[in-house]
Amino acid sequence: MSERWHAPGRVNLIGDHTDYNEGFVLPMAIDRECLVAIAPGTDDRVRARSHEIAGAVDVAANGGDNPRAVEPAWGRFVAGAVQAVTERGARLPGLELEVSSTVPTGSGLSSSSALSVALTLGLADAGGIELDRHEAAHVALDAEVRATGVPGGLMDQLTSLFGEADHALLIDCRSLDMEPIPIPDQMAVLVVHSGLPRTLVGSAYADRRAACERAAADLGLASLRDATLDQVRDNPKARHVVTENARVLACADALRVHDIDAIGPLLLASHASLRDDFEVSTPELDLLVDLLVDVGALGARLTGAGFGGCVVAIAPARDAHAVLAHTADRYRATSGLEPSVFVAHASSAAGRSLVL
Repeated sequence: MSERWHAPGRVNLIGDHTDYNEGFVLPMAIDRECLVAIAPGTDDRVRARSHEIAGAVDVAANGGDNPRAVEPAWGRFVAGAVQAVTERGARLPGLELEVSSTVPTGSGLSSSSALSVALTLGLADAGGIELDRHEAAHVALDAEVRATGVPGGLMDQLTSLFGEADHALLIDCRSLDMEPIPIPDQMAVLVVHSGLPRTLVGSAYADRRAACERAAADLGLASLRDATLDQVRDNPKARHVVTENARVLACADALRVHDIDAIGPLLLASHASLRDDFEVSTPELDLLVDLLVDVGALGARLTGAGFGGCVVAIAPARDAHAVLAHTADRYRATSGLEPSVFVAHASSAAGRSLVL
């Protein structure tokens, strides 16, 4: 008999490249998720298959395999999770895993983190260790870094593990305090994939993070969370972090009072900052933002780390499907790319699923 574990992806409403600077983010878990079914195996190996991606994964249950050397590439997340939980005391028996996901890959919607969270929860349980949700977030991040080599922040894992239905999650990435904030009924959250996959491996993500760390060190600060606008005014990368933190808090304030008209300009200012100061946008993402606003969205921005993937927008709920349809038609005609679109609904957190 198998155990099933699920973990949602996330869309970040606002607050990108602030998490690893100990700043503020405002994501929400979405109704797209990764599922991992775990059944007993017959030896000391962990084997996994994906419903969507070809290739079988076969790694040592004791965590002895180097995740970065595992093929196929998606199996590196399995190996990373096996290694991360065994180093924390899990004693894994042989296991058979089946993985499926409705989170689009390469989209900036945390498909990798959803997989890592589901694997972490399931493997920790199978290995006889208990992790509270904050610990699980750190272990899942550890698994992902082992798999990819990309030094990410904790936003994605925390959102997957603490998300609440119909709520965004304001996260203080220094204290890890979290405040669920209701999504107003009159506001729809729209997601449009540009048709160009986003990858962080080999991207400038690590360079951006290093630039932020250098800027903080030059100011004698622990992180850019503590910087003022006057201190960073002449440093575009650092300036983005400081101004983005302010936009996150302003957006949370607007959500609390259901002032959706105030949110749109904040999203547009965030995109402009990510495009011009942090330099992580692409022409396709810029085009989507312009088209969304032109056909009736109140605001839009790239979501995730950038370099491709998705944009997020907000619109009056009554207009949501029309805005998406018009945007897709015009983007297809202008770019020659095939977008994918959906209305995102805030989802509940990762956990054990009933066996069906």
